[in-house]
Amino acid sequence: MKRPFAELWGTGSYTPKRVMTNDEFSTILDTSDQWIRERTGIRERRVAGPDESNACMAKAAAEQVLKDTGLTPLDLDALIVATCSPDRLLPSQACDLQALLGAKRAAAFDVQAACTGFLYALSVAEGMVAADQAQHVLVVATEKLTTIMDWSDRTTAVLFGDGAGATIVRRSPSDRGILSRYLKSDGTLAELLYRPGGGAAHPPDERLLKDHSYFIKMAGREVFKAAVLSMADACDQALQQAGLTGADIDLLIPHQANIRIIEATAKHAGLPMDKVYVNVDRFGNTSAASVAIALDEAVRCGRLQPGMKVMFCAFGAGFTWASMVVQW
Repeated sequence: MKRPFAELWGTGSYTPKRVMTNDEFSTILDTSDQWIRERTGIRERRVAGPDESNACMAKAAAEQVLKDTGLTPLDLDALIVATCSPDRLLPSQACDLQALLGAKRAAAFDVQAACTGFLYALSVAEGMVAADQAQHVLVVATEKLTTIMDWSDRTTAVLFGDGAGATIVRRSPSDRGILSRYLKSDGTLAELLYRPGGGAAHPPDERLLKDHSYFIKMAGREVFKAAVLSMADACDQALQQAGLTGADIDLLIPHQANIRIIEATAKHAGLPMDKVYVNVDRFGNTSAASVAIALDEAVRCGRLQPGMKVMFCAFGAGFTWASMVVQW
């Protein structure tokens, strides 16, 4: 096994205070707790309040990482934020976070790959470290999806939640670190999961709010099929690059979108569900923050221990998909 070049150092996460259950949705939509749980595995999700912006959630997650590692904001050379629901379109979410943290030395920019964003950002961070552009790269994934979802559409409203997660990427001083990474996309599938309006092609106007084109649109069945295929491809490629099989993986942390997709991915990789970290039941789909939040939870509850091999995999709008194998 080739010695890893870069490692993930420290973890952190933040989820909003407000918990919204499926029963609450049944009071505003034609749905039920049973209907939602059977199709998605979700019981509840977190909904950010007006005082819980992406910048604030990202800051809380980042401060946990800095506390874990003993670094200060001035030790950061770069700051990458993965999000598809930024607080504002200009400047980047990363620049707003940089200002809040006081990370004055850091280059700051966003990565937009939807639910795959955290893994894309980790790969970019690894490249910066390898190119000697940075020693410490803070990678944060943060989403406030409840502001861009259609609360009147039961097919999408019940799926999403808010939150943030973070880690540091640095040169590996030991045998722990990133063993493989795989990034892929297929833009021909874009309109299976997208936001029709709000950008330069359909700028904000009165019609935008009336036709709900500002919100996330999803073709559920088609997305499910594409997700299962792309997650399987992601697992295969990451394992092949690392020279490993599913039997070598101690823990799988997949994108938390749907329990059926998670189960299909684990089965394809040859992993029993007791080797899969699942929190979709408590947080729903937090897009780019999904894997990041699950990683922090897995570390803090002891499911991910030093020396274990962990595999991340995710898919998202674009379509994008990605995977990574890490020696923890």
